[in-house]
Amino acid sequence: MNSFELDTPESFRAALDRLEPGDSSVRVIAGGTALMLMMKAGVFRPSRLVSLRAIEPRFSGIARMPDGGLRIGAMATLSRLEHSAELATVAPVVRHALRTLSNVRVRNVATLGGHLAHADPHMDLPPLLIALGAHVEVTGRAGERSIPIQDLYAGYYETVLRRDELISEVVIPTQHRRNSSYMKCSTRAAHDWPAVGVAVSIDASGGSVRDPRIVISAATERPVRVTAAEDALNGLALDQSSLRRAGDAAADSIETSSDTRGSAAYKRQLIRVYVERALCAAAGVPLP
Repeated sequence: MNSFELDTPESFRAALDRLEPGDSSVRVIAGGTALMLMMKAGVFRPSRLVSLRAIEPRFSGIARMPDGGLRIGAMATLSRLEHSAELATVAPVVRHALRTLSNVRVRNVATLGGHLAHADPHMDLPPLLIALGAHVEVTGRAGERSIPIQDLYAGYYETVLRRDELISEVVIPTQHRRNSSYMKCSTRAAHDWPAVGVAVSIDASGGSVRDPRIVISAATERPVRVTAAEDALNGLALDQSSLRRAGDAAADSIETSSDTRGSAAYKRQLIRVYVERALCAAAGVPLP
């Protein structure tokens, strides 16, 4: 690992001022769980790291909004989310997903903002937050903007964030009568990433599925919302026929890639199976 300067500003605004948009060797560090591995492997050699550990405590907070939604500071650790009573009320599916995200040592250090900004397509929370309709609040030298998380990712390990921008918080809207689930296919070995992840959110309170959201990750270069599968399912009762239609539409419309976790064809079959399973889990019904 090369030598580098560590800068520890005491405010969010000061951290923004320390960034160098024209110098890719200057990088923000939050929890550092992914960045330190990249540095140890020699993939990234920083000249300076801007640590966010000393910024205002409000950027680690979790608070209910008047409309029932949730605001989460970008510096909130994944472990804090896992044990948050507010999150368990608004989106219990996130709390459930966190229990199989990496290990407790990583969750104690990793932050929500860093998890999202890292843009690894195998991460668990991006597809799930997309299904929940969440967005990030982003602050930069030019001002603030809101970005739906489904629009945050531009490609493999790539976001639309500018180099002088930071995620300040994540907003999960109230879910009303929606139910959600997240499933992944993984060996659950300590070093393993999933071969596929599927997040779904549906409103099935009237006997038929309305406004389904189906998101695929891990098998693709970025989290992808599968509109073809959503259209195939929307307005139908959740039965064997509609489940098969949604699973087939998802598998046929997604471009998967081969890697050490399986071939592209194998991942398409996983998508077909896991979309059906995730939909049943969200609706609270057994597989037909």
